Amino acid sequence: MTKRANGPFDVKLTPMAPEAGAVDAAPGRMMLDKRFHGALEATSQGQMLAVRTSVEGSAGYVAMERVSGTLDGRSGTFALQHSGTMTRGAPQLVITVVPDSGTGELTGLAGSMTIDIAPGVKHSYDFQYTLPDGR
Repeated sequence: MTKRANGPFDVKLTPMAPEAGAVDAAPGRMMLDKRFHGALEATSQGQMLAVRTSVEGSAGYVAMERVSGTLDGRSGTFALQHSGTMTRGAPQLVITVVPDSGTGELTGLAGSMTIDIAPGVKHSYDFQYTLPDGR
């Protein structure tokens, strides 16, 4: 049975120095630090690679983050994989749980997440997930 968790989250993006020998057109790198609230009470850390184009509103990013905390009272860790594109201002974002990345009471976790950024840069998540044995 698919369950749903949602709530706000705080995010801090910290620019990282380019890798040694990187060319000027290399992807930008950022460290991600998040704190999720609500049914998912957790912190996460990760990295993001992003590229902007010369066309206003067109860009892409990928990110990986490790989440640690509780999901509806079950504790453990899991990883999220992001793939986002912006085509002349039209966003498309896919965030999925990395298969078999769940630990502890989150072993076997599968699912996907959407995020919403409201005016004033307030972030919220909507996480649809499953656990084995209907947990």
